[in-house]
Amino acid sequence: MSRFWRWFWVVVLGVPVAAFTVWGLVDNAKLFLTTALNGLTLAALYFLVASGFTLVFGLMRNVNLAHGSLYLLGAYVGYVVGDKTGSWLLAVAAGFASAALFGLILQMTVFRFMQGQDLRQTLVTIALSIMLADVLLWIFGGEIYQFDPPRWIFGRTPLPLVQVYPTYRLVLLAISAAIGVLLWLFLNRTRVGMMIRAGVDDRAMLAAAGVNVQAVFAITFAIGAGLAGFAGVVGGTALSIAPGEDIRYQLASLVVVIVGGMGSVVGAAIGAALIGVAEQFGLAYAPTYSVVFTFVIMALVLAFRPQGLLGRRA
Repeated sequence: MSRFWRWFWVVVLGVPVAAFTVWGLVDNAKLFLTTALNGLTLAALYFLVASGFTLVFGLMRNVNLAHGSLYLLGAYVGYVVGDKTGSWLLAVAAGFASAALFGLILQMTVFRFMQGQDLRQTLVTIALSIMLADVLLWIFGGEIYQFDPPRWIFGRTPLPLVQVYPTYRLVLLAISAAIGVLLWLFLNRTRVGMMIRAGVDDRAMLAAAGVNVQAVFAITFAIGAGLAGFAGVVGGTALSIAPGEDIRYQLASLVVVIVGGMGSVVGAAIGAALIGVAEQFGLAYAPTYSVVFTFVIMALVLAFRPQGLLGRRA
């Protein structure tokens, strides 16, 4: 991007954002800052779901449109385990494990035999998503469920101007940041991460080097699916578990990966931040048009940087 275009976008986007920030702080600082925190915590949840999706779709090029159903599966399984044991940590572990196991089975029975067949992957995973959502609706009904946070992160934390803010939501921010760092280190600083990236670029060469490519991809898929289940429990604690949440988070994951760039963990974090903050500010200041802001961001990125903010050109 030339220097002219950099300054062009700074003026076109930066000046209105800066002006809105100043007006929001002057008009009602508490509302503005609370909305910003809500946007960041929603972005943290979107990132947890999208981080698994960026592994599967963005990095491995597997079109898994059942990823949102894995979120819902992990949430419901975690709720059952948490309700029976009274342990939130066991619920988190169960949510991750159940979604990871389902994802592993999905990779071994579906994606292994459909490499490079994007349309078939799309149709099959849409069908699986509908079936899984209906099975969960049959078992759990249309009721809304919610986890209770652990006692040690339950309550409110005093903050300047905002006065108080739910402690669990601040912990969610920290969890999301930690997951992001660990995932980046896994992909860029470990032997398995190098194998994954090498297998995506040249699978035949990696197999010729004696690496079991299918095993590497199965592990990667399981981790991506497990992160969706993990996010299901974490999100069910911050918000709720209800039918239809699978579609919401599937759509959010797609938008985040498209905006941030396919296969980029840092890009997914930036995309999640943009989408989460835009959605919450839209709800607070322009509720009638709140859904528009998300798609305006995606449209601008696709128009001027089709590979995403941090994505590589094909």
